[in-house]
Amino acid sequence: MDDDAEIYDGIRAQFPLTFGKQSKPVTPLEAVHNATRRSTAAAATATNEQSSSTNGNNSKGFPSLSSSSKAWLESLKNPDSSSSSRSNSNPNPSRASDDDGAMVGPPPPSLGSDSANGGEDESVMIGPPRPPAFHDEDDDDDQMIGPPPPPPGSISDDSDAENSDNEDEGQYRIPLSHEILLKGHNKVVSALAVDHSGSRVLSGSYDYTVRMYDFQGMNARLQSFRQLEPFEGHQVRNLSWSPTSDRFLCVTGSAQAKIYDRDGLTLGEFVKGDMYIRDLKNTKGHISGLTCGEWHPKIKETVLTSSEDGSLRLWDVNDFKSQKQVIKPKLARPGRVPVTTCAWDREGKSIIGGVGDGSIQMWNLKPGWGSRPDVHVERAHSDDITGLKFSSDGQILLSRSFDDSLKVWDLRKMKEPLRVFEDLPNHYAQTNIAFSPDEQLFLTGTSVERDSSTGGLLCFYDRAKLELVSRVGISPTCSVVQCAWHPKLNQVFATSGDKNQGGTHILYDPTLSERGALVCVARAPRKKSVDDYQVQPVIHNPHALPLFRDQPSRKRQRDKILKDPLKSHKPECPITGPGHGGRLGTTKGSLLTQYLLKQGGMIKETWMEEDPREAILKYADVAAKDPKFIAPAYAQSQPEPVFAKSDSEEDEEK
Repeated sequence: MDDDAEIYDGIRAQFPLTFGKQSKPVTPLEAVHNATRRSTAAAATATNEQSSSTNGNNSKGFPSLSSSSKAWLESLKNPDSSSSSRSNSNPNPSRASDDDGAMVGPPPPSLGSDSANGGEDESVMIGPPRPPAFHDEDDDDDQMIGPPPPPPGSISDDSDAENSDNEDEGQYRIPLSHEILLKGHNKVVSALAVDHSGSRVLSGSYDYTVRMYDFQGMNARLQSFRQLEPFEGHQVRNLSWSPTSDRFLCVTGSAQAKIYDRDGLTLGEFVKGDMYIRDLKNTKGHISGLTCGEWHPKIKETVLTSSEDGSLRLWDVNDFKSQKQVIKPKLARPGRVPVTTCAWDREGKSIIGGVGDGSIQMWNLKPGWGSRPDVHVERAHSDDITGLKFSSDGQILLSRSFDDSLKVWDLRKMKEPLRVFEDLPNHYAQTNIAFSPDEQLFLTGTSVERDSSTGGLLCFYDRAKLELVSRVGISPTCSVVQCAWHPKLNQVFATSGDKNQGGTHILYDPTLSERGALVCVARAPRKKSVDDYQVQPVIHNPHALPLFRDQPSRKRQRDKILKDPLKSHKPECPITGPGHGGRLGTTKGSLLTQYLLKQGGMIKETWMEEDPREAILKYADVAAKDPKFIAPAYAQSQPEPVFAKSDSEEDEEK
């Protein structure tokens, strides 16, 4: 075997190292996820590493140290006058054995410490002594050897302050360590929908487009596979998947909602109503722009929409030309007040709507139900309501409004809210609320204000304690509009943007999340190969088929058509000179009879000189001698004609 190895090494030495098929370099997942780590998390880890490095430079070989041990090591690292005085003097009689040399490590505990504690710890103690022992022994001493004893409540306070974030994250397990951004929109992203399996994401924007993302087919470039424009010039206001995720509803600023299939092909659009009919129940559809829409959570044929015309409507997706039900909210005064948002409950048995007058109205779907609401909360908010959300148990209702507040309601007692969270800026009509998968938390986004330096935030609240858990910065300049926490992926989605840009932020944790962003981030984009280059064939043959012939310029085609009299429909020009080919030449007169008489010499241009009376009378003798038509019929009864004498003869006689 040794000989074979030497022979192989000798032969291999004759070839370069790059000879043969090279294995493709594989980027480790740790490096991939480090590239998507959030800056806040990185800063936190950096500060922790820095503190650990500064505190633990001389602690190599030691186990994990407590805060008191770190303080004691700092006192050894930077000795001062008090430490030197402590090393020279020994006020504590129990530590007389340490005067022989420099003390290394924490001072040994006093003899009475074990007896004071009842001999609880029989094993060897590692680290600094217990603070109570020092507290008991050093009350009357001015100088202390070892770490200073902390106050009685300081240990718990410090540990709570240091580990509060860790406890929250450990208790709620919010995936916030990493982040990716789905770009592509030119304005704020106002609509978000993730299908139930978590494989496809829809994002709608104020730039009138909808982008479709597929985690399974997307690589690290994070590009959408399809872009739609439902209605030209209308903002996309809401998107909703069907219960089976085979279709989705698109709600825009127009009066007609559209249904698309999973691949983005249009299946149909609902009919528009007659705007000249005053009673909304008699119209076939909405007559003003839509505000919100949501698919039924259980029935895949039913869709709910709300509009600025002041009505909610139920539709059957199998019949786009008729509606199932029209709901008119209860108003204090007759008129048309827009319905700004709507939602289903978990089982699809109740409908809730937010009206423009700040009221919240709920209808229970039961036999014989109508427009009269079962629950009506007047002045629930002081401004338009932008989002409503039911809990899965049907006990809690969340509402978000333009009045910069989020209110928590108990559906069993809707007179007063359970809790009101203020100072949540909201400048977009699509700002919503979402629950965590276990519904221990609920979250909402905030908008950016002009004079504020906070930026767009994602705020998490505890449902049981009704208190703020954490505030996560999403963008320093863009507002957070829509948010969602997917139960299967365990990833948080947040849309943001402003007048010039927009995107969808996906927050995840490699240790907690599944699929989704983890799949596409780890998939490197395919490198372009030489085989991908295709040369377009150019046939240089004037007699080639028209399919391969170079198309002439439009100007040349137009000039050629103008020269063709048949294609240009040019009228025929008159012939100059004698006629030919059955066509007549130029004539001096305007009639054909005049031309013929002139050519035969029958017409002479003397009529201006002749007397019209003499011109007629010169045919009198011929007519009397040889009558042809009328004269023979009246020959026996016709009187003799008497002509007046010529005026010229009378003038001559005078």
